[in-house]
Amino acid sequence: MDALRVLPSKLKALTRLRSEIFQTAYNPRNLRTGAKYLRANLRGPAMMQQYPELGIVNEYEEQRVQDVEDKKRRGKGTPKKTKSKADSRRLAKKR
Repeated sequence: MDALRVLPSKLKALTRLRSEIFQTAYNPRNLRTGAKYLRANLRGPAMMQQYPELGIVNEYEEQRVQDVEDKKRRGKGTPKKTKSKADSRRLAKKR
């Protein structure tokens, strides 16, 4: 009977190794992590395919995009990324 008994520390090490190999969450105390919901497929794209006639519009996002376009037209948009260090305004000020 003693040959079949496995130490709890060995089982814990085995569980940790298994979670690393199979890339799962190691949760020895069985706490709620929400992993089930994070792994689940998103429902939005499937809903839009199922019900295209709904025409759901995110008004907040539409307003944000319009504001960004307005700022770009007035020259208040985000600055373009530099291709090299020589193009950087910060570098030009230091000289």
